[in-house]
Amino acid sequence: MAESDGVRVKVWDGWIRLVHWGVAALVGFSWWSAETGRMDWHFISGEVILALLLFRLAWGIVGSDTARFSRFLRSPMAGLRHLRHIGRREPDTEIGHNAAGGWMVLALIGLLLVQAGSGLFTDDGILTRGPLARAVPPEVSDAARSVHLGAFNLVLAAVALHVLAVLAYAVLKRQDLVRPMVTGFKRLPAGWAGRGPRIGSPWLALILLTLAAGVVAAIARQG
Repeated sequence: MAESDGVRVKVWDGWIRLVHWGVAALVGFSWWSAETGRMDWHFISGEVILALLLFRLAWGIVGSDTARFSRFLRSPMAGLRHLRHIGRREPDTEIGHNAAGGWMVLALIGLLLVQAGSGLFTDDGILTRGPLARAVPPEVSDAARSVHLGAFNLVLAAVALHVLAVLAYAVLKRQDLVRPMVTGFKRLPAGWAGRGPRIGSPWLALILLTLAAGVVAAIARQG
C-alpha cells in the first residue's frame, strides 16, 4: 500500500511517544554513565526514568484510549494466538498495541520499575549510594544492588526482543510500527470506517507528569 493510500488516524498521543523515546534514550545513557563512572549523571538519569514510568502508570489508567492498560491488555492466550500468525502478511488494522505487544509493554514497564526502584536503595560503600539506602539495613541495600545489576540484563533482553519483534513485523507482515510511534499517526486500510481513539487531555497529562516528577524529586532529596 502506498504511503498516500488509506485512512490517516492519530493513534499515539505525544505523551506516550515522550515516554517511549525518552526512556529508550535514557536507558542507553544510564548504561554509558555507569560504565564511565559518571554516577551523578547515572542517578539523575534513573530518577528521570522513574518519573516517566510513574507518569506512564497513571496515564495508563486515565489517559488516551491507546494508553490505557484496560484497552490493550488481553488474555495471555490472545497474545500467543497473535504470535502464531506473525508470518501472515495482512493489512494492519490495529488501533494501538496488538495482543502480544500489550504484554511486552507491561513487561518492559515492570522490569524498568524494578531497575529504577532498586537503584534507590543501592550502596556499594565506596562511590554510589541511592537516596533511600540509609533508610534500610545494609543487607537490604546489598540485595537491592544485586537486583539492580541483574535486572539490567533482563531489561536488555526485553529490549532486544522488542526490537526483533518490530523488525519481524516489518519484514514478515510489511507493517511499519516505528513511524506511528514517531509521528503519532497510522495509515489504516482504505475503506476503514472505524472511530479513532479518544486522545487524553494534555493538561491532565501535564499535571500527572508534574506530580510524578515531584514524587521522585522528594525521594531524591532523602539522599
